Amino acid sequence: MSVTVIVGLQWGDEGKGKITDYLAERSEVVVRYQGGNNAGHTVVKNGIWYKLHLIPSGVLYPDKICVIGNGVVIYPRALLEEIEELKEKGVKIDQENLKISDRAHIVFPYHLIEDELEEEGKGVEEIGTTKRGIGPCYKDKSERIGIRMCDLVREDVLREKLKKNIEKKNKVFKNIYGKESVDFDEIFKDYKEYGEKLKPYMMDTSLFLYEMAKKGKKILFEGAQGTLLDLDFGTYPYVTASHPVAGGASIGGGIGPTMIDEVVGVMKAYTTRVGQGPFPTELKDDIGNFLRERGYEYGTTTGRARRCGWLDLVMIKYAVRVSGVTTLALTKLDTLTGLSTIKICTKYKIGEEIVDNFPGSLEDLNHCEPIYEEMEGWNEDIRGARSFDDLPLNAQKYVRRLEELIGIEFGIISVGPSREETIMLRNF
Repeated sequence: MSVTVIVGLQWGDEGKGKITDYLAERSEVVVRYQGGNNAGHTVVKNGIWYKLHLIPSGVLYPDKICVIGNGVVIYPRALLEEIEELKEKGVKIDQENLKISDRAHIVFPYHLIEDELEEEGKGVEEIGTTKRGIGPCYKDKSERIGIRMCDLVREDVLREKLKKNIEKKNKVFKNIYGKESVDFDEIFKDYKEYGEKLKPYMMDTSLFLYEMAKKGKKILFEGAQGTLLDLDFGTYPYVTASHPVAGGASIGGGIGPTMIDEVVGVMKAYTTRVGQGPFPTELKDDIGNFLRERGYEYGTTTGRARRCGWLDLVMIKYAVRVSGVTTLALTKLDTLTGLSTIKICTKYKIGEEIVDNFPGSLEDLNHCEPIYEEMEGWNEDIRGARSFDDLPLNAQKYVRRLEELIGIEFGIISVGPSREETIMLRNF
């Protein structure tokens, strides 16, 4: 049995899409276990850029089975559009290679409205969500009024649940926000059609994954976002509404934790973040702009510019611990090419105290001053490197120093966006 979970060790956007795509070639089933279409993975294959939001990265391999787990919240319109866009690019998608959990919750138009209104109501304290309705959908799930994929194909059930929800939402829209009501008939008609189109893909994916694991199939779990956006372990309240940590794969995929064999932690060679919240190593200078432009740090889903800064190992070691990471994947090492000096944050200073553990309090984190270790950079183009020895000496020293500080070895180093621009340091 071989079950591997891929997790992001920062604030998302670590390059998990490429790593998932790379490891998917060595897997038989690829599973998305949390989040919604607020996230995006970019994969480059044969010079073609594929932007994936709900469908697992393994879809680019026609012989792999892709699963959207129960922990994902699905906006059917976006999913159907994504399926069509991929088909137009020649990607095979049918009921044999795409399976959707019948327990997954559904995003409705009123969730998108709620998301926007709630963000606007927060003013300067807004979270910085993508306004895709993800948080409100998870909120309905917790309030036990959510509508699931299995409800979508039962006209009577869908009608009853949707009518109750819309009545409730419209009271809020009108009485609290003074906004127009949403129309039941229009939404019911659209979602009934969505259900008919998606029904062939629906199944009990928990049972399916259990059976695949028992047969010894190689299963790869991929999450969206990153550890520091986890609802419990992230920089709360500037977090997502689900659990990107490795433990989330067990819940969002419907498998027992004892079935997980390995956890691959993906980290950039520097740090980025989208939206609001503290960022101890953020660079608001020419180096920050250099990283943003060289690394093309703009959101796959929203196009928003990402905040950039030096690598924060206090954060990385914390993320490694909470997910039980067994091996590391380093991405965007090539972005650092051209910098004369590279800094690594190894500890924080809070007042007169030196700390090396990531604080839970945002008030403490806002006052963290990074303590840096400096290393010499390199100017050589590394995108052609295919082995560790191909890297410039200073790049090798940087990687080895990170391993020493974190205490875990790298299994993969990415030196560019394409599949072939990868150095494999171990077999998977």
